Amino acid sequence: MGLLRGWMMMSDKKVLYFKDNFFSTGRTEIYNSLKENIGELDLKSAFSSSIDVLDTNGRTVVSGKFPFFSNKWQIYDANEQEIGVLKAKLTFLAKKYEYDAYGRGVFQIKGEAFSREYDITDEQSNLVGKFEKVSGFFASPAYQLSNYSSHISNEELIAMVMGINAIIKRKQSAAGNGGGG
Repeated sequence: MGLLRGWMMMSDKKVLYFKDNFFSTGRTEIYNSLKENIGELDLKSAFSSSIDVLDTNGRTVVSGKFPFFSNKWQIYDANEQEIGVLKAKLTFLAKKYEYDAYGRGVFQIKGEAFSREYDITDEQSNLVGKFEKVSGFFASPAYQLSNYSSHISNEELIAMVMGINAIIKRKQSAAGNGGGG
């Protein structure tokens, strides 16, 4: 069991902070609420949206990426087995995503249209986590993630958040290039 997961089990409300690099490439630290480094986020390349969530020893715990010609973000465990898939849901005034954690539940991720906050709920509408884009904890914008669940790991939630970030960037890029959407 990794240090990140061990820390996760010690806290009822797990709060993590991590950020996306300006060029969306390279490694950034993952911190707990005490500003202790508990892992890293490896943003693999500016030209692809793949990421790895690493433990304090630099080992990949979870990874995420878009498969070729797909708008679904797939999440893999340390053994490169797919453990879930994230997709955007069509909505009018809200931001909504769905994460299917294969055999462990389907989670809804919702945010208001102009909000930086998202709630993550399970199939019974129980709040299992929330995240928001924050400023001030780091010099550049970062994410604050609170995990209230024992059924989904911090690492998997981080990969989910970065998947939402990647989906948003893809949509903005397509809109900027005249591709709509």
